[in-house]
Amino acid sequence: MKRLGASGSTFDEEGSFVPENVPEPDAFLDGHDVLTGEDHVDFHATTWDLFEERGVYDMTFGYNLAKLNLDTRHPMAGFRYAEDADEDGVLRAEFTPTTEFCPAGNSLAIGAFRAWNGLSERHDYDLVRVRVAEMHNESESLNDDLQRLEDIFEETGEVPGPDALTEGSP
Repeated sequence: MKRLGASGSTFDEEGSFVPENVPEPDAFLDGHDVLTGEDHVDFHATTWDLFEERGVYDMTFGYNLAKLNLDTRHPMAGFRYAEDADEDGVLRAEFTPTTEFCPAGNSLAIGAFRAWNGLSERHDYDLVRVRVAEMHNESESLNDDLQRLEDIFEETGEVPGPDALTEGSP
């Protein structure tokens, strides 16, 4: 059954926060200040711009990955955000793909990490930690990759390039 937004369209209105059309926060956001309402909308608007600039697109659907949060056909997919309860200036972003076998989950999450942290002057956070929701069948290995990128970023102050996860890379 195809779910439609309030206007009868396939997408919720830009700038809206419709709780039933975004994923429930998963383990990575537990115990942290999950953004809702205007706080979610404001950071997501920044996300849209950064993803557009950096080309973080879901090729399956042919749109900026941030639009997934508005796609009523996939109400449990997209991003949720939380301010880290233990570290000032850190935002946690959890990506829930449309399916548990999403083959692009890794590249989309890494693209998001690079966009947020590579353009950090455009938002209020020193670091955006990114993880893939546990529902994805490869979430453990994907999240290990994201942790390695985060470690490199924190150590060097530079967003790791495309070869950062290949064997022998620093």
